[in-house]
Amino acid sequence: MALISIDRERGLLTAEFQGLDKLWTFSSRLEIPLAHVRGATHDPGIAREPKGIRVAGTYFPGLITAGRFRRDGERLFWGVRNPEKAVVIQLSDAEHYDRLILEVDDPRATVQLIERSVARG
Repeated sequence: MALISIDRERGLLTAEFQGLDKLWTFSSRLEIPLAHVRGATHDPGIAREPKGIRVAGTYFPGLITAGRFRRDGERLFWGVRNPEKAVVIQLSDAEHYDRLILEVDDPRATVQLIERSVARG
């Protein structure tokens, strides 16, 4: 699971991974400039979409999708065990990823936090 925070002063969205998710994703945190965040949606159905090619991370169908993937030229970062809590964060002008697909504790609150931060941009 990822903890999402917004640092307006530094202009960053941070996703910090907890527990074993650090191991599965091969990452402890991601920092994305807010200027590169286009928006977020709660999308439990995304787990049924093809993942693409795993670049680094962990994939056990139906159990966990974590790490870096490439699909149709798109760079994705996954961190999902429970698809019901999946949030998709759309990025633009990103150096590393086009979308982040992350499991969060409260998808609705996370989407609202991100959308408010993007709107203030």
